Amino acid sequence: MAALIRRTFPTIVTRYSSRHSRNVSTYKAFESSSHVREQNVGLYGFEVLDTPKGFRRFVDEAIERSGELISYVSRLPPSMEVIRTMDDISDTVCSVVDSAEFCRNTHPDREYVEEANNACMRIYDYLHFLNTNHDLYNAVSRAERQGHLHTEEAQRAAHALRVDFEKGGIHLCAEKSDRVNQLNIEIANLGRKYSENINDDPGSLDIFSTSCIPKHLQRLLQPIYGSFHGKPNGQLELSKLKKHGFRVKTDPDSLSSLLKSVSDSEVRKQLYITGNSAPHANLDVLDKLIAARNELAKILGYKSYAEFAVRPNMASSPDVVWSFLCDLSETLRHKADEEFRMIRGFKRKMCNEKFADLEPWDEAYFTGMMKSCTYNLDPSIIASYFSLSQCIDGLKVLLKSLFGATFYEVPLRTGESWHPNVLKLLLHHPEEGDLGYLYLDLYSRQGKYPGCAHFAIKGGRKLSESEYQLPVVALVCNFSGSPDSSSSRLNHMEVETLFHEFGHAIHSLLSRTDYQHFSGTRMVLDLAETPSNLFEYYVWDYRVLKTFAKHHSTGDVIPKKLVEAMNGAKSMFAATELQRQIFYSLMDQTLFGKQYSTPREIQSTIADLKSQYTSWNHVNGTHSHIRFPHLINYGAGYYSYLYAKCLSATIWQEICLEDPLSPCAGDSLRTKFLRHGGAKDPSNLLKGLVGDDILREVNGGIVPNISSLCKEMNL
Repeated sequence: MAALIRRTFPTIVTRYSSRHSRNVSTYKAFESSSHVREQNVGLYGFEVLDTPKGFRRFVDEAIERSGELISYVSRLPPSMEVIRTMDDISDTVCSVVDSAEFCRNTHPDREYVEEANNACMRIYDYLHFLNTNHDLYNAVSRAERQGHLHTEEAQRAAHALRVDFEKGGIHLCAEKSDRVNQLNIEIANLGRKYSENINDDPGSLDIFSTSCIPKHLQRLLQPIYGSFHGKPNGQLELSKLKKHGFRVKTDPDSLSSLLKSVSDSEVRKQLYITGNSAPHANLDVLDKLIAARNELAKILGYKSYAEFAVRPNMASSPDVVWSFLCDLSETLRHKADEEFRMIRGFKRKMCNEKFADLEPWDEAYFTGMMKSCTYNLDPSIIASYFSLSQCIDGLKVLLKSLFGATFYEVPLRTGESWHPNVLKLLLHHPEEGDLGYLYLDLYSRQGKYPGCAHFAIKGGRKLSESEYQLPVVALVCNFSGSPDSSSSRLNHMEVETLFHEFGHAIHSLLSRTDYQHFSGTRMVLDLAETPSNLFEYYVWDYRVLKTFAKHHSTGDVIPKKLVEAMNGAKSMFAATELQRQIFYSLMDQTLFGKQYSTPREIQSTIADLKSQYTSWNHVNGTHSHIRFPHLINYGAGYYSYLYAKCLSATIWQEICLEDPLSPCAGDSLRTKFLRHGGAKDPSNLLKGLVGDDILREVNGGIVPNISSLCKEMNL
């Protein structure tokens, strides 16, 4: 854990960023398109990144500037200026880290990607120097201890910086400190390898029963031809025949689509096992990662990596997390079992098999069929109301209604963009002025970050009484089509994902903190997902959808009855889905809560968890933990999604439900929550927004009240 780069939930890929003040004017204002300068302004507006090799100069300049600031801070007495200067150092270094990380995930030019990779390696080496610099550590410790910090945010920043320094081992002897650094490097490399393996080896299956593959999916698959021997037409002699089939990649998206659509149970079984058994190489990678994280935690004085990861959060200890997860599990177990019996009964009826068992590869197929039978939903009809352009318009409507702010498209200057499909939006408030910038990179392409994510490119921070460094963030998705295509329409799950990531972006853009260290999503992990989960509610509310969900050809507003049916289908198996998330969270806590001897022991433990905490069987030979990237990005923090689910349910019911587009609701959300980022105590933020009942204290930690979620799910 880097002291100057406090990594937050990388599943949304939010990392600390910004740059020092001499470059702030780059994003200050935009002239009209007729006055845009033609010279190369550099990638993301960083002039130094006018060529791929600019990353080398970017690192050099960051190191030089940081050296000057280190010399300055080491001479300062304990004061607010110490924390301000520390934030300057973080701002300087993180500008390199965040731009390089973003570039390596999204840039189509391999030279840029390679230079960004090299920049990452160099700047991470320099971070070790910073994070073991006793002049900086002593300056922060004195400032925190001697009480010369006049604001709550400065006090929280000093404390957070000191703790992060110590998580890097600065207070240890040289031998242990060096080992901590080696382990951090090893952990980072193992994490990258785990992710690369998932991308490089998603698993594949050759299917020759072509009739079982729905026609709408066949066009997306690779056709193959296999030879076999048989006895055609009842003849005795062997004949060599050519058989037509498909080679199916079992990456998560493809696997999900196929398991919903393939009618042949045996083919579904093969798909499920194949998809949940790759990449096999990650068995060894994860084993090494668990060992490295466990050793790191032990050196730093923690019982386990789970304790190391959870201690700074609201939960404060793994015991509190387990208590929360087990309470939630027990609350919904009856309904989840009831849903399981419903699905099994439906399967037996459809297959005319009185005693047929229900298997994990049956879930998506039969639940989809049950929803269709009950609500007569056609995904293509739903998608016809959600063109991507209209969804973006919906986000604009939401911002205008809630916060009185407007997104304007601004021209991308020469060299600023990394791809022709990228858009840039300026968030502007009529009274407050410009609030920040958002890049949109929404269409799929080869070599791009595979999921949907929010990247912070620059964090906001107060520069003076009259000047604020505006945040710059990016949303990355992988929707099909292109800006020139009239067929770029989203299924409703994609709409929900877009709004989820947009919630993160708005959190970053609307926060107004003194230090970039706390800008937007840079807060305790088990609160950070709350705004994004809250924004998901808007795509299920007809009062919101009717403002933008219109048929792509007729312009008709989405019918209210269709939205009601969508909500009904969503609630049908809500307990089953929530139970799955609890299982993932418990798996995450368990893997990093102890040391395991062998991958076989890990597999046995996960099988036991699934049997104990879900209604479904574990399938022998499958390894769901080897393609679950949240184990890398969260590491004992995946429970945060369930914290956010409970918290957002309460906020929605108490603040937004009566009128989801109310400016009053928006003002409360912004002034009492979003604008503070991580600068205030998280429990005080939540209680100030909703009231004391949103949280409970348990064994020295804080857990969400689950009553609103239970009410929502009719538990």
